[in-house]
Amino acid sequence: MGGRKSQVKGRNAERELAKLLQGYGYNVEPGRALSYGTEPDLCGLDGIHVECKRAEQLRLSEWLVQAERDAQRFEDGLPAVFFRRSREPWAVVMRLSDWIKLYQNQKTAENRT
Repeated sequence: MGGRKSQVKGRNAERELAKLLQGYGYNVEPGRALSYGTEPDLCGLDGIHVECKRAEQLRLSEWLVQAERDAQRFEDGLPAVFFRRSREPWAVVMRLSDWIKLYQNQKTAENRT
């Protein structure tokens, strides 16, 4: 896909995912249009760095590396790739070690209540 068309598709995906997460009650906002990596794809999902991808060809390892690099740069949480193909639901991929941290934190919070 060409550069401009790819950027539009990516921006639309960020807005679509933000709206979906807002429907679950999360105060999530897409980054500025054409920020070219100067800010995260989405902000507001506390403790999670969101790398948003809308593609037919999955390159999960490459995307995870990007998410990890950007999570360190932005210091906004555990890296997670949110992605979907055409006519498929959104999915999320994380490293198992990061998922375990997330799960253990949730269990600890539940035990405190």
